Amino acid sequence: MIALVDCNNFFVSCERVFRPDLEGKAVVVLSNNDGCVVSRSNESKALGIPMCAPFFKIRHLADSGQLTAFSSNYALYGDLSNRVMSLLAEAVPKIEIYSIDEAYLHLEGISEDRIPELCSSLIARIRQWVGIPVSIGVAPTKTLAKIASHFAKKYKGYKGFCMMNTDAKRLKALQLTPIDDVWGIGRRIAPKMLGWGIKTALDFTERPEQWVKERLGVNGLRTWGELRGCPCIDEERDERRKSICTSRSFADMISDLTELELRVSDFAAMCARKLREEKSAAYDVTTFLYTNRFREDLKQYFPSVTIRLGVAANSTQEIVGTALKALRLIYKSDYQYKKAGVIVDNVIPSDSLQGTIFDFDEQARQKNDRISEIMDKVGNIRLATQRPGHYADGIRSDYCSGLYTTSLKDIIKVR
Repeated sequence: MIALVDCNNFFVSCERVFRPDLEGKAVVVLSNNDGCVVSRSNESKALGIPMCAPFFKIRHLADSGQLTAFSSNYALYGDLSNRVMSLLAEAVPKIEIYSIDEAYLHLEGISEDRIPELCSSLIARIRQWVGIPVSIGVAPTKTLAKIASHFAKKYKGYKGFCMMNTDAKRLKALQLTPIDDVWGIGRRIAPKMLGWGIKTALDFTERPEQWVKERLGVNGLRTWGELRGCPCIDEERDERRKSICTSRSFADMISDLTELELRVSDFAAMCARKLREEKSAAYDVTTFLYTNRFREDLKQYFPSVTIRLGVAANSTQEIVGTALKALRLIYKSDYQYKKAGVIVDNVIPSDSLQGTIFDFDEQARQKNDRISEIMDKVGNIRLATQRPGHYADGIRSDYCSGLYTTSLKDIIKVR
């Protein structure tokens, strides 16, 4: 059996750990630059606030006291996530961290009749020791465990724990699960499913195997098998991402090319560092710009351009230089830009790099690689094209809470 542990409304729950007066009240956490809603309490959902709602549209609720808003505080969220994951790792033989607020527990060797007691004790311990409410779903496969965790979170009668250990429970859960809520289906595939008359997860499992393979390929077949109770998603997988994107919305709109070059240099440098951390290299570098789509009084422009490298690279100098070249191709001075970003794509393992017979820059590339290696070791070296200081400089965070667990100046004082 496999358990999925999911932290409830995680970012909001992190804020409530240090603001217990907000329990039972409407709370949201905002994206970078206080742009839009990325986490909601159940009370804010009841107010009708949708995920990704622009903050300016709901600011009146905060101004009137009906809603409390927080800027993103990722240092705090990351630290509390580590505390939750450490408690999980102590309780079971094997843990697989899926995201900042989710982890799979492999329960091999634990008898089925002990699982409810184990999960209930974990829920209570994490709540007491860290302050974060969690839901746990247990099932024979990862996809079914996801569905079980949704039931554990949605229905109070489960008290945070739902185990799908019989075929009757599995079929009932699949019947109650809309197809667009199934992990692995996605927003692009769900409309096709509805067009084929598949409204629930149960409808999907009743289609023949060959039908699924012809229309949805190997990945769709894996999801189909998982829903039928057959583990098809291996734990062992390549952790390298196929593409990496770094982007930010700006606190104020920017039209100056020099300032945009500083921002894009920062984003490209972060992409390069992530590539090296994952021992990867990329062939394609894309730079994109967005104007403010909510400002109907302004001209709109959403350009992007991709440049293909002759040899896949991960050095800061080469990725930044290519991103800046792409920026200069799409920049127009008569627009005001609200967001920019860099994407590195067509990613391969860095140990499988191959040059070409026309690669005349091999020595320069080796020099760049050595400089990037030094930058990684020292940690605070930046290119001249980047902004001085940390990339977070200039990001709006008017509602940010303290770094209660990671900064001595913000530590809570007890009187």
